[in-house]
Amino acid sequence: MNLSFSADEQAFRQQVRDFLATSLPNEIRERVRLGRRLTADDHIRWQNILSARGWLAVNWPETHGGPGWGPVERHIFDEECAAAHAPTIVPFGVNMVAPVIIKFGSEAQQYYYLPRILNNQDWWCQGYSEPGAGSDLASLKTRAVRDGDHYVVTGQKTWTTLGQYANMMFCLVRTDPEAKKQAGISFLLIDMASPGITVRPIITLDGAHEVNEVFLDEVRVPVANRIGDEGQGWTCAKFLLTHERTGIAGLGHAKQALRHLKQLASCVQHRGRPLLELASFRQRVIRAELELMALEVTNLRVIAAARDGGMPGAESSLLKVRGSELRQELSELTRRALGPAALPFLPEFLYGDTELDDPVLAVSAAGAPQYFNRRKLSIYGGSNEIQKSIVAKTILGM
Repeated sequence: MNLSFSADEQAFRQQVRDFLATSLPNEIRERVRLGRRLTADDHIRWQNILSARGWLAVNWPETHGGPGWGPVERHIFDEECAAAHAPTIVPFGVNMVAPVIIKFGSEAQQYYYLPRILNNQDWWCQGYSEPGAGSDLASLKTRAVRDGDHYVVTGQKTWTTLGQYANMMFCLVRTDPEAKKQAGISFLLIDMASPGITVRPIITLDGAHEVNEVFLDEVRVPVANRIGDEGQGWTCAKFLLTHERTGIAGLGHAKQALRHLKQLASCVQHRGRPLLELASFRQRVIRAELELMALEVTNLRVIAAARDGGMPGAESSLLKVRGSELRQELSELTRRALGPAALPFLPEFLYGDTELDDPVLAVSAAGAPQYFNRRKLSIYGGSNEIQKSIVAKTILGM
């Protein structure tokens, strides 16, 4: 197993850097760098640029419009995008439902949906979690009753990220309440403009409207919108979650956060000396850096296995647990380094175009909101407690 980068891979890294330097709009780069919230138009604008370059669907096969990259190229691309302050690709269409459609969908479904995802015509959201089915996802109760060529769907989904912008939802529904709970689930694609759908915002601790409740009241969904066979939804769900958890590790973003933290702690003064020289603080930064190095090696091992034809398994749970914990620690240290400067809540700066004359305030304005937002990392995509159970069963045999 070779964990080093070849000359060709280093040349590819430079190619990505050159592209980001010339193609990433400066105003979007600055919004990401300062931790400002991006609009839906910001996301679509950047994704259209990537799509035109052929670099939006980096994990798709070439036959469906992917660039033909291997896992190493995708890893390099993610690292460089984070380092350049490029927006994170909205994952629900490109990285989550598309792989499911490619693997389990019919030719007609692939022919219709995949080009629309590549062209950013559809904004997808995820209909997985329910008020009584979060980590125990198989307990979901949203019902889909067959009525001729349609299903009639009734139930409630929650924590639906960016659902306020979505025109499509991929959704887990119970089609057989008598079957074993994992066997009675199907995977449907639902048009959000269908009669009977209501989206209500949930305002999170950082003051953001990022997630929603979605109510489905006798929503009619064509049977043709079902992916795979009836009752195969759990297989689709697990396949999708494996890809989601691998991405949640966010190594590129963690490395960028560490660089920002060290720069910040070198400037902030504590009793006349840089904060980074304070032993207790410095030890936590070093520990975080060592954890990041170990996580990167684990990630490269997964990538090397994937390059040789393997698939992410329980390792994606390890990456999710350690990656989310590390990003939470880095946001905690950043908040501590900012001190009282992290306290101001300036929605006109975070969500609007207001400029701040004080550059220190501009850099620190997102400190507290980002700290609060990162608390969710250990919960979504399957809580860390659930991931530890998966590791215990599949790797440790407990």
